[in-house]
Amino acid sequence: MTAVGDYVDTCGRIVRVPDAPRRLVSLVPSVTEILFDFGRGDQVVALTDYCTEPPAGVAGKTAIGGTKNPDVAAIIDLQPDLVLAVAEENRRVDVDQLAAAGVPVYVFEPRTVRDGIDLLWRVAELLGCRAEVAGRIEAIEHELADTEAVTAARPPVRVFCPIWKDPYMTINHDTYIHAMLAACGGDNVFADRQRRFPLAADLGRQPEAEEQRHEARDRRYPRVSLDEMAVHRPEVVLLPDEPYPFSDADLPDFAPFADVPAVRDGRVHLIDGKIVSWYGPRIGHSLRALRRLLHPGV
Repeated sequence: MTAVGDYVDTCGRIVRVPDAPRRLVSLVPSVTEILFDFGRGDQVVALTDYCTEPPAGVAGKTAIGGTKNPDVAAIIDLQPDLVLAVAEENRRVDVDQLAAAGVPVYVFEPRTVRDGIDLLWRVAELLGCRAEVAGRIEAIEHELADTEAVTAARPPVRVFCPIWKDPYMTINHDTYIHAMLAACGGDNVFADRQRRFPLAADLGRQPEAEEQRHEARDRRYPRVSLDEMAVHRPEVVLLPDEPYPFSDADLPDFAPFADVPAVRDGRVHLIDGKIVSWYGPRIGHSLRALRRLLHPGV
């Protein structure tokens, strides 16, 4: 009989995982990258339509839909030893259906860079490969410590980082992107902004509607106008290429705000969205890249 270990995931659920699970399903692109980085790519039996890293590794793997609409029946039919999910990206109803069918599902909920590194350690434990990958994770630990030490000695840089447009949307303090910016010395200009409902209220055109149906809504991603951005006078604007694919075509949006420091000083940057939003083996690289953008020469 295969030995089984009991783990408590970040949702407080007890997950019974076989020792050294062999059949793995990832419901999150960044987690898929971790599995391959840890040398467990051959054991991945299914992943999402959005799992693109590493390109050579994921090519030909079975895709079971998106992060928000996976084919639960197909996953059950694959009889995985372990499914890995993230509360931010996957739906509780899908996790519950898999668990009810006897499929072990471990759910992570990384909100900080520290959480992202802890996620790496836990995946290593779940897969039974801690000794193999400890050196790699420890290097990321050192990179975080170095980054925090360097940026602590410098004034924070005011940053605007949208994640969508039409309308523009950004992030508040309760998000992984905010935590990554903060670790690298960035001061998110919308850190304290809560999303309001409906859209007109979020954009300041009317008072917020006092309706019960809004009470449980996610308020971490406010919709803002560029006029509101200008009031906060960010020193740096970061335009990631995911989830919205910001590109050169979006730069003219900022031209009317020539007196905003980021625009005036030529510090509106198009960036790889993975730098600010993907946890996993790339955290060390992301910390270095982002701190150099915010603190040139560091």
